[in-house]
Amino acid sequence: MNRKLRLMIVTLFILIVIAPTAILAEISVGVKEGDWIEYQVNFAGNPPESHDVTWARMEIVSVQGPSISLNVTTKFSDGTLLNEMVTLNLETGQLGDDFIIPANLNSGSTFFDKRMGNITIDGVEDKTCAGATRTVVYASTPETTFYWDRTTGILVAANSTFTGEFNYTMNTKAAKTNMWQAQMFGLDPAVFYALVITAVVIFVVIAFFVIRRKK
Repeated sequence: MNRKLRLMIVTLFILIVIAPTAILAEISVGVKEGDWIEYQVNFAGNPPESHDVTWARMEIVSVQGPSISLNVTTKFSDGTLLNEMVTLNLETGQLGDDFIIPANLNSGSTFFDKRMGNITIDGVEDKTCAGATRTVVYASTPETTFYWDRTTGILVAANSTFTGEFNYTMNTKAAKTNMWQAQMFGLDPAVFYALVITAVVIFVVIAFFVIRRKK
């Protein structure tokens, strides 16, 4: 086998095997099967039919590479519930209403949305989400400012203003989730309970010596 032929084979191997793997490695999926999150939604104005949402729940049914299957339950202002299965793909930009984006993005990072093209992360900040302080990334489209939990890539808040035929605003905020624990008095539950136990132990020791001294 001559040198040129060997070089062609090695190049072809890199293009077929290594290059796609490198591309896929850039997309980090931060959610897993069984994760769920609930949202409280407030709207004002004149939303179109099926946009008068007051509550929603999203549960991760399965994760296969960049493909994520969701069970989404939506509650409307008249109390009606809609349950539907949704499939996202972080690689092809099939993101629904930007429910989930790649995890661990930074300010200036870009991800692809099939409906709107490339979206650039505007910044990173700490935000209270579902009872805990989380690091979030945010980005804006002409109608909406989105906030996603940085570690999981899941949507935690969205503020929208729509004009034209329908004039209305919609604010979505994460209320409950099993992906992180709600804090107590600004502390993680483990830290809070450790402090409580420490305080109880100190109280018992002091009480013991006080009683012993009186005797």
